[in-house]
This record gives sequence, C-alpha cells and structure tokens, in this order.
Amino acid sequence: MEITDELIDHIAHLSRLSFDGVERVNIKKDMENMISFMGQLSEIDTEGVEPLVFMSTEFNVLREDIPLTSMSHEEALLNAPKKDTDYFRIPKVLSK
Repeated sequence: MEITDELIDHIAHLSRLSFDGVERVNIKKDMENMISFMGQLSEIDTEGVEPLVFMSTEFNVLREDIPLTSMSHEEALLNAPKKDTDYFRIPKVLSK
C-alpha cells in the first residue's frame, strides 16, 4: 500500500489534525513503517493453525455475588460539600 499525500490529508481530516512540512514527512515515514511492519504478517506460515474465535476457553467465569456494606450512608455524606439530611446537594443541571 502506498502512502500518498492525499491519504495523509484524508486521515488528517478524519482525525481533525493538520500536518505541515516536516510533520507531514515524518507522518508519511511512520505510516510507511507501520504498513511494512504489518506486511511481515503475510510471510508467516499459518498452515494448519485453527482460527482464534475466543481468547479464552473458559465460559462465564463469574464470582459469587455477595452483598457487602463497605460504607454507611452517614460516612458517605461526611465529606459532601453540600448535603441535605439524606442526600447530596448538587447545582441544578437541567432546567424545565
């Protein structure tokens, strides 16, 4: 794959970046290095290798759900800058 100035402009537009002068040359060189590095994958012999569908052979390994009280209601409100009897008070976010 050839890295052209048009491709760099297109990628810069999509990423909302701009490259000028030396930056453009460096980006082009870096992209060519990445493409050539990834091209080495085509040289690997994958004959007889099963496709990997899942990263693990385990299925639904879950911990037991045990409810614990880590902090009381009063402890949670201790450092609140503003609080009502049972609630945190925050600035109004939505208006009607």
